[in-house]
Amino acid sequence: MNPASVMKLLTTYAALEVLGPAYQWKTEVYVNGALKGERLKGDLIFKGYGDPKITLEAFWLLLRDLRQKGLKEIKGNLILDRSYFDVPKEDPGAFDNEPYKPYNAAPDAMLINFRAHRVRFLPDAEGKPPRIVLDPEIAGARIVNQVRGANGGCGDWRDKLQYQIKRDSSPPAYAFSGSFSSACEERAMHLILQDNNAYFGSLFKQLWEQLGGSWKGAVVEGALPDTARRIGKYDSPALAEIIRDINKFSNNVMARHLFLTLGAELRGAPATPLKSAAAINDWLGVRGQRFLELVLDNGSVLSRIERISAQHLGWLLRAAYQSNVFAELESSLPIVAVDGTMKKRLTLGNVSGHAHIKTGSIKEVRAIAGYVFDAQGRRMAVVCLINHPNAELGRPVQDALLEWVFSRP
Repeated sequence: MNPASVMKLLTTYAALEVLGPAYQWKTEVYVNGALKGERLKGDLIFKGYGDPKITLEAFWLLLRDLRQKGLKEIKGNLILDRSYFDVPKEDPGAFDNEPYKPYNAAPDAMLINFRAHRVRFLPDAEGKPPRIVLDPEIAGARIVNQVRGANGGCGDWRDKLQYQIKRDSSPPAYAFSGSFSSACEERAMHLILQDNNAYFGSLFKQLWEQLGGSWKGAVVEGALPDTARRIGKYDSPALAEIIRDINKFSNNVMARHLFLTLGAELRGAPATPLKSAAAINDWLGVRGQRFLELVLDNGSVLSRIERISAQHLGWLLRAAYQSNVFAELESSLPIVAVDGTMKKRLTLGNVSGHAHIKTGSIKEVRAIAGYVFDAQGRRMAVVCLINHPNAELGRPVQDALLEWVFSRP
């Protein structure tokens, strides 16, 4: 059956065992040209290895390190070496016709801040239209604010807003309409408003100038030249920390990066989805397992063809319990009624706070899998997969299942 985001259990468990909880991604910075004093007469090169979580803050720290080493004025281009991943170009709207949602971002070996813009809605006064601010800023962009101010409760504020993106117009235009209540106070949504190179360039320029540097070149893709020398390096948080974001908040692009990293590490770079699927099957084979029904596409939720059985998900949960990385895997799963994607479920149930459950949800699919620490003090592996046109109606059944497993004699 299609497990939706529950497939992340397979990806993260395999990664913990194969790569180890302390595994880190690296990102390297090189110069190619004459570096005299604070001036680089040449190109600044970023070599990515698929770090799934270079946030805006982490990128700022990397650039600050370059400034502290004396680099200030860049007279060449920014070259991005993304060759560690070899992923076919994708239509970002193909999965669910939502091309601007961050969860549809394609993998990128040199991904920064999930390529997401935070669109902030700042209420001015009661009944007045809110101010709209993009973070990070897009130089020269035109923001068309057609949002009406409103009174009353905040409610599902996102459902009351619409947007239209014209990134290829000159200048690029971002139009927002609908209504926004002053009772909402400040709110923000995240959208993908630029392509990879444009986003990298605008964010780099903004942060670099804030740090006192200057750059007026272009952003281009290319391979790392043999003549380049390294001047900077950033190491990601450990894998054990990364998978908490992947599982608790069901981060799709991070899961896809992890999936590709398995392929690169076990089958050699550049990473491809086929290498990654083979790497996971190799790992299962070493453990004496063959999941004949297993279909791996990208190791995340964004696939209509991925398949696994409830039986084999159950095997994974039991095998993980006996693994030396069990503590890291279980702690990455959402706690019922406490955090992640289970924060608002079963808040008044007896199982509240007593289960670590990964959820999965796409059209016609609802899935749960994880562990219930029951009233008898036993840890029980639980899997429930629903594939049906009315799958969304199965959520109360899955909640009842968790309550039953917790409370049964």
